[in-house]
Amino acid sequence: MPSKHRQVVLNRDHARPRHPPTPTNAVLEARLTELVGPACLAIGDAARALGVRNRILTVPVMVSAVLTLIWRQIPSVSELVRVLAREDLLGVARRHVSQQALSLRLRCFPAALFAQVFAELLPVLQTRARSRSRPLPAVITRTQQHYAQVWALDGSTLEPIFRKVGSRRPESTVRPGGKLEAVLDVTTLLPVTLWLDPDPQTNDLRFLPQIQAALTTPTLLLADAQYTDYPFWDTLIDDGHAVICRAKENLAIVAVERVLVQTPRVRDRVIRVGSVGHPCHHPVRLIEVSADGRKWHRLICTQCNPQVVSTTDVVDLYARRWRIEDAFLMTKRLLGLSYLWSGAFNAIALQVWATWIFYAVLVDMTDAVADALARPVDDISVEMVYRGLYHYLVAAAQGQATDPIAYLASQPDLGIVKRKRNYRERLHHQRDAWREELNL
Repeated sequence: MPSKHRQVVLNRDHARPRHPPTPTNAVLEARLTELVGPACLAIGDAARALGVRNRILTVPVMVSAVLTLIWRQIPSVSELVRVLAREDLLGVARRHVSQQALSLRLRCFPAALFAQVFAELLPVLQTRARSRSRPLPAVITRTQQHYAQVWALDGSTLEPIFRKVGSRRPESTVRPGGKLEAVLDVTTLLPVTLWLDPDPQTNDLRFLPQIQAALTTPTLLLADAQYTDYPFWDTLIDDGHAVICRAKENLAIVAVERVLVQTPRVRDRVIRVGSVGHPCHHPVRLIEVSADGRKWHRLICTQCNPQVVSTTDVVDLYARRWRIEDAFLMTKRLLGLSYLWSGAFNAIALQVWATWIFYAVLVDMTDAVADALARPVDDISVEMVYRGLYHYLVAAAQGQATDPIAYLASQPDLGIVKRKRNYRERLHHQRDAWREELNL
């Protein structure tokens, strides 16, 4: 007889965490205190301008508390209250507060202040990254001769809200927490800037004015097909920037101006795109590559000079757009952004900004390990650096290690260096075949 009960489908990413807080990690504690502490002090005037009173739950206390929630995986606000009463957090002395006071503070504390802490921190991390001598991929070195920055941009819808507050409590539907737009520096893997919108249906193209305003030096943007916008492309070309993106299936090709490359598996043409009422005023390149001559992958590059960005470099650079997908994966799955603590958008914004602050600090540590190994930062796993810190603490407690970066770089069994994967090897072989076909 068939069962009348429906099968329960569990989504572990959305399950409320019920584990105890992880023990403090002296390495991360010191690194976060060193980097985030000065950034909190630098925004004192902005906090006063927003009316934040300097009482018990001050800016440094709130930043330390929310960051601790993330990096120590504290499962609830009530548990955070207990931790705050017994431990010093990121240089902030322990203090007794009520759960109600902290919950209310999370709902009303200006998320813009966390955004400013993030903005204050990023230039410091970029300076640290530029001071290191780890090698860069050859394609990045060639591209930087013409473009000062190589950025990847993409949007991500936040996970569904299960804990509703205030006016959202009567809602029966489960809706996402909002839309996040991010820009990532492909050279350092550090985030450049973030934008957060409470409407999860927000189109990525609505962020184009903010993206354009962030471009201050010649920049090459790596984007997906949803950023196909002819006026945006024209503006980028006029300002000395360029974009590489995947071509839409319904790309309207008006004319082919010239053919740069035509082989059985590689095609590179300068074309005109658009429609009569919606044209792209500048020509663009359509690069098509195939592994077997049957299935073709199509890319658009607004830089029409192959001496600036070659055909194979366009393919290599677009493959590096995946770094921003890796960043979304790490922040959601590794750092817990897949579970939103609250239905209040302000609390969601605090969680998003704090998660990306912590992610940026992790990337800085990963870059330091890459520098110690003299390898490109792409070769180092951010996740395994994070997990390897536990083993460093054990070794340090036993008197076997004193420097976390040196320890992680000297332990090959920790998986710090990414293992070779079949799909990566196939992609390298395909690119080598295309270069050989083009006599490069």
